Amino acid sequence: MNALDNLRANLKRLRLMRGLTQQKLSERADLEYKYLQKIESGRWPGLQLRTVERLARAVDVEAWELLCPPRERTARKPIKSRGKSSRP
Repeated sequence: MNALDNLRANLKRLRLMRGLTQQKLSERADLEYKYLQKIESGRWPGLQLRTVERLARAVDVEAWELLCPPRERTARKPIKSRGKSSRP
């Protein structure tokens, strides 16, 4: 699965979770409805970063979250300190 496939899957999942139609999402992202349909169906390979950012804002996530495979996006682990422990 590549980043465009991840975007399509995540976008559709988030859109449905938020109860948005493609029409409503396109309005929130200030995009043409037909353009959003092409993105979700994978028929628009020349997607620009600014469009990804608009879509991310429209579904209330960061742009990187749309591009990551679901397992990476949901399985965040705390960052462990690399330095010496301050405990005695």
